[in-house]
Amino acid sequence: MYNKKIPVNIECGFRVALEVMGGKWKPYIIYELLDGPRRPSELHRAIPEASDRVLTQQLRELLQYGVVERKVVNPICKHSEYSLTELGTR
Repeated sequence: MYNKKIPVNIECGFRVALEVMGGKWKPYIIYELLDGPRRPSELHRAIPEASDRVLTQQLRELLQYGVVERKVVNPICKHSEYSLTELGTR
C-alpha cells in the first residue's frame, strides 16, 4: 500500500514524529483533513501559501507513510479525495 516505512530501530518517538512530519506544510494538511475528506483543489485553496507542487509532494509522502489515504471518487473525471487513516488520526 505504501512504500516508506517508519524506521523501527529509532528509539525516540520524537524522532519518529519528525521523520514522518518533516515538511513545512504536512501539519497544515493533516489539520485540514481532520474535518473529513478533501479534494486536492480544496486543500490548495485552504493552504494558498504553499505551491501546488509542494502540497502534492507532501501529500504523496504522507500517503507513503500511511498517514493519509487517497480514494478515487469518480474514475471517469479522475476526481479523488484525501482523508486521514487510523494512523493519521492518532
